[in-house]
Amino acid sequence: MEIINMTPLHWEQVSKIYAEGIATGNATFQTSIPSWVEWDKTHERKPRLVAVDDNKSVLGWAALTPVSGRCVYAGVGEVSVYVSTAARGQGIGGKLLQALITESEKNNFWTLQAGIFPENVASIKIHELAGFRVIGKREKIGQMNGEWRDTLLLEKRSTVIGI
Repeated sequence: MEIINMTPLHWEQVSKIYAEGIATGNATFQTSIPSWVEWDKTHERKPRLVAVDDNKSVLGWAALTPVSGRCVYAGVGEVSVYVSTAARGQGIGGKLLQALITESEKNNFWTLQAGIFPENVASIKIHELAGFRVIGKREKIGQMNGEWRDTLLLEKRSTVIGI
């Protein structure tokens, strides 16, 4: 497995992995896959990463979304990490997250945050192993299929930039 920069050519495979995450009901409030153009507009240009196997098939992806358009928050990003159903349980999510952290610091991010459904135990675990800490629970923060859902807010402050 190799972690490389995501390009538009990866979108077909990335979007399928995103759809698998949506189907779990515990990965995101998103209910449908956006187009590449829409996704591209809402995510930071760097870092955007994919984990690929020897055949260059995408096993997982990671990217950042800005938390605000205000310039004072330019170094704060929200983390997304998704792994294909077939590749789960192999440590790919943790490796992608660690690479995302490293690349985010090279791109002037001093704080990363993640909003994770409490039911998504695997995601919480990989974030905690990467140095994120739970800083709060957002109760009934949004509705999904007519049901209020909670999220845990996790944060990681850089020890390299913005200290």
